[in-house]
Amino acid sequence: MATLAEVGRSSTTSREVARMLATAAATPATAGPASESERPRRRGVPSDAESRWSGTCDLGIHTPEEGRRPRRDRCVISRFIQPEAKRNGVSAINTDRTVCCGGMKRTIYGPDHDAFRESVREFVARSIAPRAEEFIENRMIDREVWLEAGRQGFLGLEVPEEYGGSAAGDYRFNAVLGEELSGQSAALSSSLGIHYDVVAPYLVELTTEEQKKRWLPRFCSGEMITAIGMTEPSGGSDLAALRTTAVRDGSDWIVNGSKTFITNGYCADLVVVAARTSPEKKAKGITLFAVETGMEGFTRGRKLDKVGQPEADTAELFFENVRVPEENVIGEIDRGFIAMMERLPQERLGSAVANLAHAAAVLAETLVYVRERKAFGQAVGSFQHNKFVLADLVTKIEVSQAFLDQCITAHTERELSAVDAAKAKMWTSEVQGEVLDACVQLYGGYGYMKEYRVARAWMDARVTRIWAGSNEIMREIIGRDLGL
Repeated sequence: MATLAEVGRSSTTSREVARMLATAAATPATAGPASESERPRRRGVPSDAESRWSGTCDLGIHTPEEGRRPRRDRCVISRFIQPEAKRNGVSAINTDRTVCCGGMKRTIYGPDHDAFRESVREFVARSIAPRAEEFIENRMIDREVWLEAGRQGFLGLEVPEEYGGSAAGDYRFNAVLGEELSGQSAALSSSLGIHYDVVAPYLVELTTEEQKKRWLPRFCSGEMITAIGMTEPSGGSDLAALRTTAVRDGSDWIVNGSKTFITNGYCADLVVVAARTSPEKKAKGITLFAVETGMEGFTRGRKLDKVGQPEADTAELFFENVRVPEENVIGEIDRGFIAMMERLPQERLGSAVANLAHAAAVLAETLVYVRERKAFGQAVGSFQHNKFVLADLVTKIEVSQAFLDQCITAHTERELSAVDAAKAKMWTSEVQGEVLDACVQLYGGYGYMKEYRVARAWMDARVTRIWAGSNEIMREIIGRDLGL
């Protein structure tokens, strides 16, 4: 809640409102006194009390102390909002971490996932939240964050243990990580997600043993940051029409072309590049290459100045006679398009997870604000119109979460269809847009100020209806499945 700084009553200073909301966020969940060591740690709020998490589980993550189990999330909003003490006998926020009355319990996560979630929250509170403004100003996330994420075991969730990974074999850990990163920053989830959620399947599933040994240990440690180069200046959704070429020259390949809107493009050490190797075959003539950014002929353009997500560095990439050795070919020659199509559902699912978690986090903060903000002598949230708006938003997030949880479960069991992934990506991005637009409106003029999270979140979210396949393409995929 500390990120909800300075918004408040027209008759109250920004600093006073910040204190008011920070106090609301820090109030214990249960009535009555509690010792510091008994209070649950707050996401994004450092605590001097000793953590109740110790030891490691199979993933090398924090697990609860003997005899104590983490509390299971019930309502999706409750992941991001902290309970307040009762005032006048009425709890401002339900004391069992549920914002909406009778919020349905999410059943897809178990104790290990809950412990992992707490570990991620501690990482975000310690390494991200205090430096958020710095990352925005620099328009990229510092490498030390990547190294710390590597030390925590967050970057190699899908990587076998012999190469330095966690070998979780369970996509739900990816989902937990995406939810918590997005709860802090959409850009944070975008940057790290491209690495651990999008590029990882290419480097784990399509590479040779020699390539795995060469790349995966540094991939997991954060020493090597990765990106994926699909989108080109001439278009992004039509991957079959890409223009970057790779021509064989002896045992090497000469790559020429350009990519744009590449997340992590400015800081990446390795880029998975899609290039045309057999022009006559169209979609069936594309191959994937691992272009290491120190290769001669590779250059980066400027950091692109985006409307939102400034801390997720985004760049143009140029390839001028870049000589890529045969041992840097990923997968089979001319099978790159198929490889991308097979892995796009996971990318779209990861985007959906981030969309909904981001919207839920900002909505949770907005609920605190409308309870505290007074107009005409009463809380803004108590006006019938605002109450109805919020009821609709919470319901849409909850219903969307139920479908998304089914998709997460299906993907964990390797049963997620491309059509359902398209539905999840398209729907959650539009729900997120609706939620954040309404939150801006509820904040009034403060909601339009960049210094407040709600305004930044609103800008950050717009791109999610464009990337990972535009929503128009998602609708085309869904429509074709209907036989139309």
